[in-house]
Amino acid sequence: MRGSIDGLESSVPIGTMLPAVFADDDMIQRFVSGLDEVLAPILNVLDCLDAYFTPSLAPTDFTRWLGWWVGAETDGIQDDDPQGEARLRAAVAAAARLHRIRGTRAGLAEAVWLAFGVEPEITESGGAAWSARPRGPFPGESRPRLHVAVRLSAPTDADVYRLDNLVAAARPAHMPYTVQVTATERTSHS
Repeated sequence: MRGSIDGLESSVPIGTMLPAVFADDDMIQRFVSGLDEVLAPILNVLDCLDAYFTPSLAPTDFTRWLGWWVGAETDGIQDDDPQGEARLRAAVAAAARLHRIRGTRAGLAEAVWLAFGVEPEITESGGAAWSARPRGPFPGESRPRLHVAVRLSAPTDADVYRLDNLVAAARPAHMPYTVQVTATERTSHS
């Protein structure tokens, strides 16, 4: 959260800008120094404004707001996740590029990767083909479908809900879909 910072000095102290008649007045100087203390965080933000719009440098709470502002898919990123902050910053930084590939298999896969930190298994009915002759067979299946599965170490019902919301937002608009969240297989070492 933004706020006052003890000991932060103003980059533009008001007392030095007052007319000479007030320069020697102790009460006026103390009064404007109080204003300097209130204005110092605002001036500090303005001095560093470009850093606030750089996801790797912005404060975490501002980065989350910035993600909402640019339409980044950050709903699946948990605050209690040790990699959560890094994944949040990566998702916000990738937002513009993801908007360009939204609705594609690559865009969906990257959105799931950024939200969950795992590679999804995506199966779909579509296809693309080229033929030198007209009336060639249509590629893919006649009925559209999309299935996205992820394997997590400790899946919860909330993960299914998060994945469903993410796929609903990042899939091709006309495509019916299903999602599945399963536990990763544990291998025992003897």
